[in-house]
Amino acid sequence: MTATAAPAPARDRLAPLRRWTPAVLVANLVGQIVIIVTGGAVRLTDSGLGCSTWPQCHPGQFTAQYHAATSYHEIVEFTNRTLTGALGVIGLLVLLLVWTDRSRTPAYRRLGAAPLVGVLAQALIGGVVVLLHLHPGWVSLHFGVSAGLVWVSAYLLHRHREGDGAPVRVASAAVTRTGWALSALLVAVVAAGVVVTGAGPHSGDDTVGYRFAVDPLLVTRLHSGAVWLFVGALVVLLTQLHRTPTTPAVTRARRAAWLLVVVTLLQGAVGYTQYFTGLPALLVGAHMLGAALLVWATANAVLHLRTRA
Repeated sequence: MTATAAPAPARDRLAPLRRWTPAVLVANLVGQIVIIVTGGAVRLTDSGLGCSTWPQCHPGQFTAQYHAATSYHEIVEFTNRTLTGALGVIGLLVLLLVWTDRSRTPAYRRLGAAPLVGVLAQALIGGVVVLLHLHPGWVSLHFGVSAGLVWVSAYLLHRHREGDGAPVRVASAAVTRTGWALSALLVAVVAAGVVVTGAGPHSGDDTVGYRFAVDPLLVTRLHSGAVWLFVGALVVLLTQLHRTPTTPAVTRARRAAWLLVVVTLLQGAVGYTQYFTGLPALLVGAHMLGAALLVWATANAVLHLRTRA
């Protein structure tokens, strides 16, 4: 009997484009951070209804019309919508490059759909926000999903750089538990921050001074308390990592944790400065950028607590 030759593996038609995968994943992460800033600009300039409807900007008009009577609110809102479209294109590229990469595991490849699905969900949520005239619950959800997309995008970029072996802790189980506690506290920090903004003068509505009818001072103190708990957990993590025997993976984890320290200190400095200077819009916008960077830096620190072969 003659041996039957094994079928040749399918040729990867996108192989010449695979070298662009890291750049596309970085662009996706940066875009998810930038859209938080432009969304903050919409809120800080009271431009949430600059476009009166959705998906059109105005009835019978998909784009902003630039003429003498055009207000800057319409331009700010439409710019944010345009960036959403750009993120949709990037999401398609991520899907194309990651989903089709058969050299990687199915678990990694499925992650390629996350950015595009997230952007589509954000577009729908944004439409509901406009149609419900800036309902505070939906506005808060809009920001929360953006923060989640920053985390997922950071995870996808980190996962691309890893191997496909089983995850292995770089330190003790206690260090891993501290990392996850840090992640949980981040959720509390961001959620409380959203309520603080909605309860203050930059809630995004020029008809009332707030969107959430709660005591601004109380929620500010709750937000501050969550931040200090976050800082405490970060100090514990650094202490644990510096007591762990040094290996290349531990060194990388320490660097990621110290980067998170820098981002946290800068964000705290902006937060306290805006509080004691009467919440100037520019500093509030910087604080929203800091929130996005804090989500990324936390994800980066937590993900460096494990490695894959």
